[in-house]
Amino acid sequence: MSAHCQLTGARPGFGNTVSHSHRRTSRRFDPNIQRKRYWLVSEGRHVRLTLSARAIKTVDAIGVEAAVARIRARGEKV
Repeated sequence: MSAHCQLTGARPGFGNTVSHSHRRTSRRFDPNIQRKRYWLVSEGRHVRLTLSARAIKTVDAIGVEAAVARIRARGEKV
């Protein structure tokens, strides 16, 4: 599964792990990505979205219809 959020566009960040001796090795900070299924009333079907935990809270606040509209405005297919 691709580690990016369809709603917010959150993608992995990159940085370094710094050991006790200050040796640096590359690491990756992944967003908390979940696949969630929502009922889309206007189209009479379920949609499966790949969302970060923060985006799930956003969908709860603004509603599924508005969230899908934002995703489509970003140019992603739903």
